[in-house]
Amino acid sequence: MTSAAAKILAQAPWSLPSEAIRRCLAALAEPAPDGTREPVCAFLYDLAALREHVSAMLAGLPQPCRLYYAVKANPDRRLITTLLPLVAGFEAASIGEIRRIREVSDSAPVIFGGPGKKDAELEEALALGVERIHVESLHELRRLNLIAERRGRVVPILLRVNLHDTLPEATVTMAGRATQFGIDEPQVEEAIEEARCSPALRLDGFHMHSISNNLDARLHARLVATYLARVRGWAERFDLEIRCVDAGGGFGVSYDERPDFDWGLFVEALRPLLAADPLPGAELLFEPGRYIAAFCGYYVAEVIDLKQSHGRHFAILRGGTHHFRLPASWQHDHPFEVAPCHHWPYPFPRPALEGQRVTLAGELCTPKDVLAREVTVARLRVADLVLFHRAGAYGWTISHHDFLGHAHPRHLYLDCHDDKELVR
Repeated sequence: MTSAAAKILAQAPWSLPSEAIRRCLAALAEPAPDGTREPVCAFLYDLAALREHVSAMLAGLPQPCRLYYAVKANPDRRLITTLLPLVAGFEAASIGEIRRIREVSDSAPVIFGGPGKKDAELEEALALGVERIHVESLHELRRLNLIAERRGRVVPILLRVNLHDTLPEATVTMAGRATQFGIDEPQVEEAIEEARCSPALRLDGFHMHSISNNLDARLHARLVATYLARVRGWAERFDLEIRCVDAGGGFGVSYDERPDFDWGLFVEALRPLLAADPLPGAELLFEPGRYIAAFCGYYVAEVIDLKQSHGRHFAILRGGTHHFRLPASWQHDHPFEVAPCHHWPYPFPRPALEGQRVTLAGELCTPKDVLAREVTVARLRVADLVLFHRAGAYGWTISHHDFLGHAHPRHLYLDCHDDKELVR
């Protein structure tokens, strides 16, 4: 295990692999009854750990708050099924995600967001019974109004606003500067007036999701306070009944030595803010994706080869960025540990590294196929397994699966409630 990974895991004990994950790794490393063995490549999902993590998040959440799951982080049906009895609903950023949710539940509350909604998608979203729609522009507001009028519907909406405040720095910033997301704050008055004048639209409140993967809990609480203060100002100025403020997600997961977002600290910082009841009767929604799903997932890939080039060591894995693109996309060294495999079928010595720095590269014909660069390993041998932690969010579904036509990984789902392994 890398030193960075060791630091991360010490600060986030809930992300340690469970015994179910350990047993699964041991089983994957074993040869088949006929002695053959395919190189290991799989995503592992610990559904019991997911359930426990979300239950802990909900236990401290103040009453006016509701927790939704942003499906974009991982739209796997089994994760949605696991979360269904726990979360208040789901946030979907495409009609495809709404369809996926409806495959699991025909009645779960769904919020439809995203900056590029087409007319046909808005029509289908209404037919599929979404709870609310995040409106991202004046043009989208006007198109939705026509669709709602044509269908004889009153559609609840939230206006997504791009604030003109200085916001905390995070991995991804989606407001407080020029971006494609939301209605620019100077246009809010016009959007409010158009929404109020329409009998086919019901303005329930506002949505502000300004930053993503923020690791500072106190700053995030201050950000939520900014949202509520701004909405309170609009409510007083335009005499609005606010039913909902959607503060988005953006709670950070660390992939290096920095500590994770402190959920408990965030909730405690919220309490005095909400005790003042800034918007009586309004719900405060949070819709994290990464922070909910990341810790339950792992990506495991077998070492196929060890080689040296220009004085540097490389481990070639059965897998890579075509399965797990997140490290290359965010240009970080993903935390991992080495799971030893004792099976060695060849008559010649087993290649190995001891106490060396190594780059973990995938099987693709591109030098960009790297999951961790120049990281120190105590011991790494061909046929050992590399287990990447925190792979439950933005892994498989953001990756270019079919580039070069390599076989897809297995997807294994572990749940200690029934001690079964479900295989897709």
